[in-house]
Amino acid sequence: MARSIDYRSTSEHPADEVYATMVDPDYLQARLETLGGPGARLEEHTADVHGARYRLRHGLDPEDLPPAVQKVLTGELVIERSESWTRTGEGHYDGQVTVRIPGTPASAAGWMRLADLNGSEAGASEFVVHADVTVKVPLIGGKIETTVAESVTRLLASETAFTLDYLR
Repeated sequence: MARSIDYRSTSEHPADEVYATMVDPDYLQARLETLGGPGARLEEHTADVHGARYRLRHGLDPEDLPPAVQKVLTGELVIERSESWTRTGEGHYDGQVTVRIPGTPASAAGWMRLADLNGSEAGASEFVVHADVTVKVPLIGGKIETTVAESVTRLLASETAFTLDYLR
């Protein structure tokens, strides 16, 4: 059974500005250098005002994982993360994300939305992510899914803080 991740953040910047930053290769490289772990890099990248597609490589030190997870996910861990974005209207972008950890039974997939907020918060935007984490390991898969989901939520919060700082 998959574990769901629901993440939401707001920014005082309009969605078009946040989008332009989030898909900029220099920004992505800087974010990976800060938060991507060992061997992190931008593998592929295309972007314009209408949409973007990129693939990121994150590295994980197994010693940073809980002992129960270390037993299943051994050796150097690489996370392959693919994201695609489409501009669906003024100040509105929809995205898809997939995550693979080669050599493991763990994966994640979901959707993203970046949109201007209406009303009194004109100029502000909201970023929303929903993803399902799946770990196909009998008996302890659910525990690992919970751990991975919590780690992904922390990573999203760190990436959001990095983005907001980068926008200043």
